Amino acid sequence: MENTVRKAIFAGSFDPITNGHLDIIERASKLFDELQIGVLYNPNKKGLFTFEERVKLIKECTNHISNIKIVSFDGLLVNYCEKNGIQTLVRGIRNGADVEYELQMAHMNKELNPNIETVILPTTTKYSYISSSLIKEVLNFDANIENLVPKVILEELKRKTNRGK
Repeated sequence: MENTVRKAIFAGSFDPITNGHLDIIERASKLFDELQIGVLYNPNKKGLFTFEERVKLIKECTNHISNIKIVSFDGLLVNYCEKNGIQTLVRGIRNGADVEYELQMAHMNKELNPNIETVILPTTTKYSYISSSLIKEVLNFDANIENLVPKVILEELKRKTNRGK
């Protein structure tokens, strides 16, 4: 039997990375030999953080995990996987709406490349309502989000938005 490295990728925009994302990353890193964090690059989309800032912050938040590799790409995820020997897509879900969307994406990705599997991990219950969009929205109202994002992200969010909380 061939000794292959089990590679997976968890892709997203991560603007910003949240404790929910980190929950999925930490758990998925235990399932695979190498877990790539794929930061989607879209020059037409203006996020709160630049692409370079997101990559830097993800590195800071995941530097305690030895089998993580931060990568970037544009185009179809399954094409990136095929070119880089990645066999598995990792997706996180928070609720029923996520399940429906992720199943649709998993079926489409399977249609595009039958050799790539999708593994769907439900987030830990305490993070089931967190999204990057919601974080940015409540921050506009000076909400306390210290339990929702890593400390380094909280500091950068405060700096970016000139908020003191």
